Amino acid sequence: MTHSAYRRVLLSVGATCLLAACASPSDKNITLAAATPDAVATAGPAVDLPSQPLRYVRTKPGCNGTCPKIEVDSVSITGEPKLNQLIDHALAYMTGVDPDRRGNYVSLAEYEAHFWATAQPRDVTILKARVRDVYKSVIAVELVSGQYLTGAAHGIHATQFLNWQRDRNRVLALEEAVLPGQAAAFDAALQRAHARWKAQQPDAATDPSSFDRMWPFQPSANFALTRQGVVVKYDAYAIAPYSYGQPELIIPYQELRGVLAPEWLP
Repeated sequence: MTHSAYRRVLLSVGATCLLAACASPSDKNITLAAATPDAVATAGPAVDLPSQPLRYVRTKPGCNGTCPKIEVDSVSITGEPKLNQLIDHALAYMTGVDPDRRGNYVSLAEYEAHFWATAQPRDVTILKARVRDVYKSVIAVELVSGQYLTGAAHGIHATQFLNWQRDRNRVLALEEAVLPGQAAAFDAALQRAHARWKAQQPDAATDPSSFDRMWPFQPSANFALTRQGVVVKYDAYAIAPYSYGQPELIIPYQELRGVLAPEWLP
């Protein structure tokens, strides 16, 4: 699934969450809140945001020997029930990498029931969420899904950022963060960041024309507002071979003056 498709879905899920279940948030509505935390911690030394890690590993009930498994390493952010529920919904949706195996689920509880009913013995789903940074009024959350299907050569991974506006209780989309008419300028700044990243890759330096032909630059709206700049992350195979993992590009804010809305600039 493309980043643009993820973005549309997550924004839609966010709107649904705010209008429906999230209107009266409770632990009953938040699948992840039912997990047993192994510790209480902040999101990290550089992020002053109280949160609670939510980690568990489950195997298919009643299964012996080699069994399907779900691993969750997520976070519950103190005082942000709507965001916590959106994280739950978004992680569940990110498991839909194979349309033939896609079930009717919008929460991790529903996905788990579908997974146990359809998974093969060596199937594993790994879902992660972490606070990437807190910048101005935005909590940047990084969501990661990894699925390892029986018989596949390697796992299928996807990453999606959520930029949660604390003062408005909603997700910030890229087209909202960028000034009107400046989408092309943002893509140009991202392409310059891509050129800097590519200059550090040995494969690209050895045979630039072949690398550019196989792995051309692609625009992306999968962004996170951080104190270091705007981070854009790609899935495997998007701009580099699988062995490169999920590349990250950083656009310094000084390159985005006149491009980003002034409220998002340092």
